[in-house]
Amino acid sequence: MSNVVTRADIPRASRIVVKVGSSSISGANAGQIGPLVDALASAHARGAEVVLVSSGAIATGMPFLKLDSRPTDLATQQAAAAVGQNLLIYRYQESLRRYEIVAGQVLLTGGDMENPAHRSNAQRAMERLLSLRILPIVNENDTVATQEIRFGDNDRLAALVAELIDADLLVLLSDVDALYTKPPHEPGAERISEVAFGDELQQVTFGDIGAAGVGTGGASTKVAAARHAAAVGTPVLLAETGSALEALAGADLGTWFAAADRPAL
Repeated sequence: MSNVVTRADIPRASRIVVKVGSSSISGANAGQIGPLVDALASAHARGAEVVLVSSGAIATGMPFLKLDSRPTDLATQQAAAAVGQNLLIYRYQESLRRYEIVAGQVLLTGGDMENPAHRSNAQRAMERLLSLRILPIVNENDTVATQEIRFGDNDRLAALVAELIDADLLVLLSDVDALYTKPPHEPGAERISEVAFGDELQQVTFGDIGAAGVGTGGASTKVAAARHAAAVGTPVLLAETGSALEALAGADLGTWFAAADRPAL
């Protein structure tokens, strides 16, 4: 089973997948890339293998196409993604350079995870990148994706990547600091600190997470992704992007999803 059972175990995680949403690292929040990289580099420095699943290609490309809001037609979404993905990876690599860490770009679609040959190829590539101490940066291949381009803001992809590489921990970062019983701006919303495996969360009323017009994910997609990862033995932490360093140090923040026991090998 994973060697991470509680938040306090996070510093012992040997393989970590971190997912960040579009609204956290694009537009006015593009400056959060630096602190996020600080957090990833800290885990990398203690010997962990780290994979970043980063949304944001379309949002990053929008200003260069002189778009004020997320395009609604597929062709323009694909064009924005083509421009934005290049810039996004450049920004990450420029920040990672401070730590002499090299990024590797991995673009996937949902179909790649369902096709056994493609899945095997992706797994082999990821394993080799990690063994070389490269930091893979994974995104949906938005330039060629169709259905996937509107899907879940990469939360499900992050869970599938965590399963693919048998990660010890999945961290889902967004612009909200935890899961709440109702949208956190509503009166009476209460933070949920821990979710036991199998908890149906019947007390939760779901709303969207993310800045309007940029991100596409919400609390429901994050919970669905967390449940998928937890079901295959990977615990999940939902946290705010700005607290990534503390989250990866095991601080008592966010929402912790306990995982099922992994079957003995």
